[in-house]
Amino acid sequence: MAKFLFVTDLDDTLVYRTVGDDSALPELNQLLNQHRQEYGTKIVYATGRSPVLYKELQTQKNLLQPDALVLSVGTEIYLDGTDTPDSVWSEILSPGWQRETVLSITRKYPELVLQPDSEQRPFKVSFFLQQEASASVIPQLEAELQKNKLNVKLIYSSGIDLDIVPHSSDKGQAMQFLRQKWKFAAEQTIVCGDSGNDIALFAVGKERGIIVGNARKELLQWHDEYPADHRYLAKGFCAGGIIEGLKYFGLL
Repeated sequence: MAKFLFVTDLDDTLVYRTVGDDSALPELNQLLNQHRQEYGTKIVYATGRSPVLYKELQTQKNLLQPDALVLSVGTEIYLDGTDTPDSVWSEILSPGWQRETVLSITRKYPELVLQPDSEQRPFKVSFFLQQEASASVIPQLEAELQKNKLNVKLIYSSGIDLDIVPHSSDKGQAMQFLRQKWKFAAEQTIVCGDSGNDIALFAVGKERGIIVGNARKELLQWHDEYPADHRYLAKGFCAGGIIEGLKYFGLL
């Protein structure tokens, strides 16, 4: 058995966001923790949650302590349990990021409802946007942001969450940053997800991917359009699907 880099989304990937059967989680926790102790495997959580909402989930679901946290849709990286974002990653995201200009442009769109203050982060502006309005609002907003030469990108997921972040930031690029920092090859890296903001994890390179059985339509459509041998579509939901995928790839 060799060490690997394990990167997973949290809500509806590792655990159920609301109600669901998390009975496979203790088994997965035990398998991963044992592998980390014996082989040096690294565990990373990559989530759209802010530090505040991550801590809530961590307590509620009794999550394993990870080696790194990728929070706020890839805009913040925390190493080894620290409360301070990694400064090297912050420096990568800083050039050209104009938060106040982004906010002034988005105020013109009444369909965009600001998410709570806890979800507004140094490198992320977040809104609720109803799915029926998204098809018209997102292209207009993208065009206006580009016209103002703002180096940003829009990430829409779960039919409600719209995040505007620096162009050089997402879960996939944060994962690559950690992979290179810790010197893991793409084949030694496993990424897990269920929704649109996880596409960045699967699309960035040749890392092995597990799409859980309860994945959302936007991720399944992308998976169908861009099939790959290094990606596995699990039958099991959440942690059960992750265990299934890890066995499929021969990592457990």
